[in-house]
Amino acid sequence: MPPKVKITKEDIIDVAVELVRREGAGALNARAIAAALDCSTQPVFSNFTTMEELRGTVIQAAYQRYLTFIEEEVRADKYPQYKAFGMAYIRFAKEEQELFRLLYMRDRRGEDLSPSSDFEQAVQMLMHANGLSRERAQLMHLEMWSCVHGIATMLATDFLPLDEASVSEILSDVYYGIRARYGVGEVTK
Repeated sequence: MPPKVKITKEDIIDVAVELVRREGAGALNARAIAAALDCSTQPVFSNFTTMEELRGTVIQAAYQRYLTFIEEEVRADKYPQYKAFGMAYIRFAKEEQELFRLLYMRDRRGEDLSPSSDFEQAVQMLMHANGLSRERAQLMHLEMWSCVHGIATMLATDFLPLDEASVSEILSDVYYGIRARYGVGEVTK
């Protein structure tokens, strides 16, 4: 008898992420994962104690995928780095709608809401580029992120189609408007 094929934790995570990408977070369950892997649910529960543990791992994997979007956008060098972060967030929402919904459109009550690494990087960029205090840079980033998140949500839900040029112009207008309100230097694009 041939040896049984071992289903790895990585196999399960990959299938679970793909399931969410195709069908949304509501489709994430042990039976659907097992069906995609052509196995019983036993490997799922051998590798993850609960579905909540698996869901947390899928969220981490989705976040890593989002960080890849940031890296790609920054590496493309089409926009200043801070703007590239916003453009990446919006592109992620448009291209990975279900993963975006999983990460940024779920109920967050009871979760650790500490600032993420990308949030901290963005605050540092604003402090450096604009000579702002940490508190002012955090507020500026929250104001910008509110705009970015609104655009991203509209794209993730197919509410409003916007092309990249329009998004870029909106982000520039908002950024320079906030800078002007803060009394920060000359406008340079």
